[in-house]
Amino acid sequence: MAASTEPATRVDLPIEGMTCAACATRIGKGLTRLDGVDRADVNLAAARATIVFDPALVDREAFVAKIESLGYSVPEIDDQEALEAKHLAVLSRRLRIAVVLTVPTVLISMVPGLMFHGWQWVALVLTTPVVFLSGWGFHRAALINLRHGTATMDTLVSMGTLAAWLWSTVALVFLGAADEGSSMSGMSGMGSMSGSSTPHVYFETAGVIITLILLGKWFEARARRRSSDAIRRLAELGAKTARLTDGTEIPLDALTVGMRFVVRPGEKIATDGRVVEGRSAVDMSMLTGEPVPVEVGPGDEVAGATLNANGHLVVEATRVGADTALAQIVRLVEDAQGSRAPIQRLADRVAGVFVPIVLGIAVLTLVGWAVTGHDVDDMFSAAVAVLIIACPCALGLATPTAIMVGTGRGAQLGIIIKGGEVLEQTRRVDVAVLDKTGTLTEGRMEVVEVIARPEVEPELALRFAAMVEQRSEHPIAAAVVAAFEAVEPGEAAQASALLEDFTNHPGRGVTARLPRPTGFAFHIAVGRPSMFTDIDPVLRAAIDAAESAGRTAVVVGAEVEVPDPPAMAVIAVADRLKPTSVEAVHQLHQLGLEVVLLTGDNQRAAAAIGAEVGVDRVVAEVLPADKVDEVRRLQEAGHIVAMVGDGINDAPAL
Repeated sequence: MAASTEPATRVDLPIEGMTCAACATRIGKGLTRLDGVDRADVNLAAARATIVFDPALVDREAFVAKIESLGYSVPEIDDQEALEAKHLAVLSRRLRIAVVLTVPTVLISMVPGLMFHGWQWVALVLTTPVVFLSGWGFHRAALINLRHGTATMDTLVSMGTLAAWLWSTVALVFLGAADEGSSMSGMSGMGSMSGSSTPHVYFETAGVIITLILLGKWFEARARRRSSDAIRRLAELGAKTARLTDGTEIPLDALTVGMRFVVRPGEKIATDGRVVEGRSAVDMSMLTGEPVPVEVGPGDEVAGATLNANGHLVVEATRVGADTALAQIVRLVEDAQGSRAPIQRLADRVAGVFVPIVLGIAVLTLVGWAVTGHDVDDMFSAAVAVLIIACPCALGLATPTAIMVGTGRGAQLGIIIKGGEVLEQTRRVDVAVLDKTGTLTEGRMEVVEVIARPEVEPELALRFAAMVEQRSEHPIAAAVVAAFEAVEPGEAAQASALLEDFTNHPGRGVTARLPRPTGFAFHIAVGRPSMFTDIDPVLRAAIDAAESAGRTAVVVGAEVEVPDPPAMAVIAVADRLKPTSVEAVHQLHQLGLEVVLLTGDNQRAAAAIGAEVGVDRVVAEVLPADKVDEVRRLQEAGHIVAMVGDGINDAPAL
């Protein structure tokens, strides 16, 4: 067959009916076998299949047909939130039915004081909806497994509960189990195997197994929905529309590579692209986590969902849709959530062997009791007991319950635990990778120091800077204003109202005039050192010291009737270290862990923070995807890595 020249296409399909990793594997293999499919990734946690294919050879209808032929379904409406809500509602309804009917069944079966003549018939009536309605998901999965010649824990649950219900019904209807009167079922079973004429019934056991495992699945579904909510919030950070250069506003889905769009001050950048016109400061904290905006101009790359701070930009789209940086972060998080703990993967492999072994043991038990001359009811009671004992109700409830309690307690302590694999691997961690902003530091800029020329009062320099920066939305400007407001509340806004000719110089700083009643005016400039032509040696040394310490140097100048005023002071601004960071790193070292600082900040600032807290290694100027690569490099070197971070930029690495 000749290869198609059409580019590969990607499609995401929601899938209903998956219950375990074996389902996801089965669907993935089935889709991959179709002609024209390059790759098919099925995510159990997200209940979705991502398929990369050649549209000339295969289409969406073929995928849907294949999935349905395997016993699963593809909903017509692709609304992940609605599908998850529906799944949780169905699970909740089945669990409520199971609990309401199983509790009285257990009571009348196990508490002598509540027993009455013929209670077994009541147990039959109460348990039947539990087994066939609440437990339908297990039976359906078992049938699908049977069609494909495989077995999972769902097979064992279905087989055990159906065997218990069927045997109990036969014993009740044909073997006179109700003649047992009000004796306790557990005792009657013991008596049966000792030669009693009344067989044992297992109605309460069938109900309890289904109820417990449904409870475990409900815990898992709730946790999965919370995780999906987090992913949705992540995806919603992007812009919803794009404004083209002719003023037309279009939905983001209609934006294609090569189209040019306008980004006004304060707006989110619609998609990844290259700046064609204009200069501005872009707040990249959504991606990098660092609070200082990045100056961009013609030719510079910008990322979708980041915030344009102050300039007017024209951007040419270079990546759209699923190819953007934000979409890749979302996909990385989804992939991480779809991974399973090693013990769960082992259980999936063992299940395929374990179920046939259990069946074999049950058959051997049946034959053994027959050979030794026992009654038919004794033979079947023993065989059914083997199937029931093998049911994984303890694992089905214990694993999700342990994860729920552990992660819940962690959340109370401020520790967010991703899932079972994390809990399982924590004891083996030997490297701790720390983000800087918001983890080691407070995550907000603050004025650390004001250094002025000998003849200038630092408070006066801070006042000049604050009245001008009051009109700016830059995080550093906010820090300067906050520092002045702490000394003179409300003064910055009042003084700012008197300014004239306020001008923003993208990438450099801001300037303004402050008229005085006498007729003259102060010319004020606040910005980068490169904005000033006249900087005193004392201030030049202060700038170098600030930058060496990883701080941002803001220079202030003010002079009467001088449009290009000389520098009068330097304001050192920094993201302040948390008071607990040094002790935290020290305790990590005491645990024998290597500590690595991983940040999107510049090398000098990162090195200064790293030296202050005492980390072993610093990796600076990295984007989210680079953080993932660094974590993977450590893992490939044989390390078990703990990633400590906050916010979206750390999500893939986490």
